[in-house]
Amino acid sequence: MKKNILLSIFSGLLLWLAWPPMHYTTVFLFFGLVPMLVAMENIIKSTSTNKGKRIFGITFLGFFIWNTLCIYWVYNSLKIIGGIVAVPVSLIPYSLGPLLMATACWLYYRFRIATNCSWGLVGLVCFWIAYEYLHQTWELSFPWMTLGNGFAVMHPWVQWYEYTGVYGGTIWIWVINILIFLIYTGLKETQTKATRQKLVAALVVVLVAPIGFSLYRYCSYKEQVNPSNIVVVQPNIDPYAKSFMPPNHQVSILTLLSDSLGQVNTEFFIWPETAIPDPIDEDHIRTNSYFMQAQRFLTKYKNGNIITGSETYKLFNTRKTQTAEPEPGGKQFSDRYNAAISIENSDEVGFYHKSKLVPGAEALPFGDALSFMKPVFDHLGGATGSYAKQEKPSVLYSQSGIGVAPVICYESIWGEWVAQSVRSGAQFIAIITNDGWWENTSGKDQHLDYAKLRAVETRRWVCRSANTGISAFINQRGDIVQQTKWWVKTAIKQNINLNSDLTFYVRYGDYLPKTGSFLAVLGILFVGVRVRVKRKVVKM
Repeated sequence: MKKNILLSIFSGLLLWLAWPPMHYTTVFLFFGLVPMLVAMENIIKSTSTNKGKRIFGITFLGFFIWNTLCIYWVYNSLKIIGGIVAVPVSLIPYSLGPLLMATACWLYYRFRIATNCSWGLVGLVCFWIAYEYLHQTWELSFPWMTLGNGFAVMHPWVQWYEYTGVYGGTIWIWVINILIFLIYTGLKETQTKATRQKLVAALVVVLVAPIGFSLYRYCSYKEQVNPSNIVVVQPNIDPYAKSFMPPNHQVSILTLLSDSLGQVNTEFFIWPETAIPDPIDEDHIRTNSYFMQAQRFLTKYKNGNIITGSETYKLFNTRKTQTAEPEPGGKQFSDRYNAAISIENSDEVGFYHKSKLVPGAEALPFGDALSFMKPVFDHLGGATGSYAKQEKPSVLYSQSGIGVAPVICYESIWGEWVAQSVRSGAQFIAIITNDGWWENTSGKDQHLDYAKLRAVETRRWVCRSANTGISAFINQRGDIVQQTKWWVKTAIKQNINLNSDLTFYVRYGDYLPKTGSFLAVLGILFVGVRVRVKRKVVKM
């Protein structure tokens, strides 16, 4: 038992060392799961009872260590919520990961004893993929630790994400780990030489072929020349002090930084999430003083557009939506949004409402079932579970017809969501975020690294504006061409290349996890039927 515990801990540590923003240790992903597989095999072949519970406990330990060491910084972001009730609610999505990972391993055990080792390992990959897909689609979503994200610092190895998305990386990691596991266990079980040679050959092919193809694609990929001049602004306003600084002063900082690099042909100025902190009534935005302040700045840039984050709201005379809350006095209702606004030298204004809301901090998970907790969050100042959202991604267009995919903070870890905007006409991606909540931790670095994967999947430039850093320009191969330092007030500009071609992944989205989830459901049903039949036989 102690040996299995040590193997699980070792696996968790290897996965942590392989994870962004670690450099030069990404290769650990290829064998980081092997100790966990060996620990499960030891339990399966032991004479102990309650093997399923033991496997669940052992795997949970390793995955808990991995997750905790990688996303410890989540605690810092919870300061914006406060309260003895809100913090545990907001921690739920982040602590569920190890539980779901361990559940996938438990299902592998149940499926294996109902079939055999080979089918069991195939089932393990499907159950894992199904867990990852569930954790990006339900209301407690937090796909930060999707295995395929682990290659974010080594994006030249995974240029084929333009065909598979990050789930191709997840499958690749599992297949290599399983092959190494089979070779290792075969050595202990007097495996035949022919079988061992086949496994080693398969391992070499599965490891080398994807990397070889990726490096060829990386070196040979050429961007089509279609330039657009972009300025990205990093105002570096402490998120914990934003409420104490007059909003017009904050907008002045943004316009001064923009003007310091703006030129005649600049087409976009990109400002960060909630850059305009004072809530704006969307139906009366053209008379809003901050909007007019931003538009006055644009008068010297004929083709200029601003993409800015802002708090916005809409008023209704009736409860028009499920998320609408009554205004003081009870005569009107309102929806609040974490929004991106497109401002130009005309009366045209574009809005995008953040859709992938942070569970707990921005949206109350399973709102209908947990509606009894709304008074608690209202008492906390309405900081939790209070934003409305839009159901589909959208594209913001400039006055010259350039389409941009607005991506607000947390949304940048959803590959298919970003791909939908690209499929709808976006020619580059604008990520606006405020990573200052996480302070100077690895959270901000991971968030930047993940953006490189969106560039590879869609073959679009990523222009990233972060309030307190790190802001960056990322090209279509996933290379960071420019980036700012952390906690520095600055702006950067770049001539990017617009792209209208659609990758295979953009066209077809997350087909791999959908297929894997379907097979996982079939596997669970198979196990259920076998258990039921076995019970009937025993009763007879």
